Amino acid sequence: MTNTTENFPPKYSREFLIKSGVAGGFAGCIAKTVIAPLDRVKILYQTNHEAYRDYAFSRHGLTNSIKRIYRISGVRGLFQGHTATLYRVFPYAGIKFVAYEQVRRMLIRSEEFETSSRRFLSGSLAGICSVFFTYPLELIRVRLAYITGSNNKPRLWNVTSQVLHERDFGNSKESPFFTSIRRLSNFYRGFSVTLMGIFPYAGMSFLAHDLATDFFHNPIVKRALHSEKDERHLNTWSQLTAGALAGVCGQTISYPFEVCRRKMQVGGVKSRSRFLKFQNVVKSTYRDAGLRGFYVGLTIGYLKMIPMVSTSFFIYTRSKSYLGIN
Repeated sequence: MTNTTENFPPKYSREFLIKSGVAGGFAGCIAKTVIAPLDRVKILYQTNHEAYRDYAFSRHGLTNSIKRIYRISGVRGLFQGHTATLYRVFPYAGIKFVAYEQVRRMLIRSEEFETSSRRFLSGSLAGICSVFFTYPLELIRVRLAYITGSNNKPRLWNVTSQVLHERDFGNSKESPFFTSIRRLSNFYRGFSVTLMGIFPYAGMSFLAHDLATDFFHNPIVKRALHSEKDERHLNTWSQLTAGALAGVCGQTISYPFEVCRRKMQVGGVKSRSRFLKFQNVVKSTYRDAGLRGFYVGLTIGYLKMIPMVSTSFFIYTRSKSYLGIN
């Protein structure tokens, strides 16, 4: 039996919070698994890995990179770091969707508040909230994906321990408590740049998805797509297209920040005491490759984001319906 609107739990209820979190986490894991090999190659490009530097701007660089990884490490190499990805993405996606639903509920209390700026702000705040709680797992994932070589298979615990002890605070006159806090800051390399990037990315993604969803809900469009029978749900094609547009818009506006963030995250791999600053990364990136250096791997980014974001929104929407929440 189909739920009516009155039967849905209110968005402030514990039931809605739990179910929307589970739906979001599940959607994020499925979406990330779909594009895991592309994600591995993109990280190698963004961090200017010496073994893959020549592939970054070549015509067949993507296919050659995948072939090289497969030749060296097999299928496992294409999914290297994916376990850490899933550890991170379930809480990340869950928190992101829950936060968006709750922030949107507070900022958009009725149709008269349904503006693009409020939709954008809702998405941005949701993105900031989710990334704050899950960033250390993201850094570890990038480290696992950066390490290459058949004889150099990284382990989650080893990489975590390495990050924790990368900068030596042994000579510091600070108390052990503050020394521990400063060591934990190793897990937040590039975090400031992440905030600069996640604000426009999450905001634009949710805004674009909402606008595309509104478009496909238009009665004229629904008649043209022969989907007017279901007033509340969009058909599969419309949902996937709305998600794809959200991915393209979000990726385009935030990509330069992502490139800088990746380089800051792997700084400790190249030198244990190397803690890269944002301005230095910007200067070195521009010096090495000009403006195009900030968009290296963008083609892969699009190939990755279109299926990932469309799958994420699609699975989230369908999971909410299956779990009986609106």
